[in-house]
Amino acid sequence: MLSVDVVKRRGDFTLRVAFAAPTPGIVALFGRSGCGKTTLVDIIAGLLQPDEGRVRLGDLELAAPPERRRIGYVFQDARLFPHYNVAGNLKYGRKRAGADSGSNRFDEVVSLLGLAPLLDRKPNQLSGGERQRVALGRALLCQPRLLLLDEPVASLDAARREEVMPYLEKLRDSLSIPMVYVSHQLDEVLRLATHVVLLDAGSVIAQGSPVQISLDPQLGSIVGRESIGAVLEGKIASFDSRSRLAELQVGRGRLSISVNHARVGGSVRVQLLARDIILSSEIPRSLSVRNIIEGRIEEIADDGSDAKLIRVDIGGAVVLARVTNNAVEQLGLRPGMTTWVLVKAVSARIL
Repeated sequence: MLSVDVVKRRGDFTLRVAFAAPTPGIVALFGRSGCGKTTLVDIIAGLLQPDEGRVRLGDLELAAPPERRRIGYVFQDARLFPHYNVAGNLKYGRKRAGADSGSNRFDEVVSLLGLAPLLDRKPNQLSGGERQRVALGRALLCQPRLLLLDEPVASLDAARREEVMPYLEKLRDSLSIPMVYVSHQLDEVLRLATHVVLLDAGSVIAQGSPVQISLDPQLGSIVGRESIGAVLEGKIASFDSRSRLAELQVGRGRLSISVNHARVGGSVRVQLLARDIILSSEIPRSLSVRNIIEGRIEEIADDGSDAKLIRVDIGGAVVLARVTNNAVEQLGLRPGMTTWVLVKAVSARIL
């Protein structure tokens, strides 16, 4: 577990944070700009001392000076040494480990991050995405017990961002190193995180898995109504390459989703935005919608003055639907009622 319980006062701002997150995996710190994310990650790194409290990783209290904590830190900008080539920057990280980690470790990191074609290049010959991959490699070669990633793709354009994200997923899935990922982009967090800590005005307002956080009412106050939607995780049961439709096993049911490619048996995380979900009080017929799933209404909550946010169990998984007050009244929607959830295959956002 990564356990954090700290207080830090800076002028009129007070950071008061307590959470415990399972490791390994990616613990995402998410919230608006100015909510305290970077201050918190600097405390974890040892660059700032808390006024009160402590940080623990398992049984180890992280109280040593920063250079002795064995923590890797990757910033928004790669901060590579311009006079070294890629190999030199990576070897600097290996040197920082305090002992020669050997060529095997070097080769593993180079392979993991696809850096072999870049080893002889200088930083000014690299794209932004390539520089961030080198920064990741240098941090890994320090042999960290914890890796901190402070908005590592925030300075990249969309294409370079998509270049880096799969490598971050590989690090999450291939390594046993706990990671803390700072971001104010919800799609990054829902795609990468194994545990999310939701921050607002210096405090933790919610925490849990991406699935749990996607359903938490506190999220809407930060990202807005249009971005609210349930996250579902499942395995690909089948894939038709001609139609590019995959059947995703979710809970006890299946969801048809539109994808370019998929591996049967592979895990997929998708988001269904509440604004895209349609509910019916009867079994719909003769529709173009690919998914018509029977469910049970768990909860109906206010979602502004004109709508309700309805939580529906579809057989072990939960979706959210935004429905106007008028529609709720006319359909007689109420908790415990059976309803049918309509989801277009193309409306599932693949994370």
